[in-house]
Amino acid sequence: MNLSTVSKKTVVDPVCGMEVDPCNNELTAEYEDEIFYFCAQGCLRTFNRNPTKFKKPTTRKKKGIWRRYLDRLNKSTDGKAMKCH
Repeated sequence: MNLSTVSKKTVVDPVCGMEVDPCNNELTAEYEDEIFYFCAQGCLRTFNRNPTKFKKPTTRKKKGIWRRYLDRLNKSTDGKAMKCH
């Protein structure tokens, strides 16, 4: 992927929390007049099964092994956006 084609404005995938470039993304769903963007087909399918679960962004703190994994990954990538799937 050419870095010059990535826009500086990103949105967050409501399922996995990854940053997504809305300009270069065709994986979308509309729910209650709001458009949601997804990083992968699996996240889109999960959202379509129960969109109300993902309607409001949550500020839940990640727990346990997952939090430690993400903290370590963020440290190793200097906080740059990760790719999911």
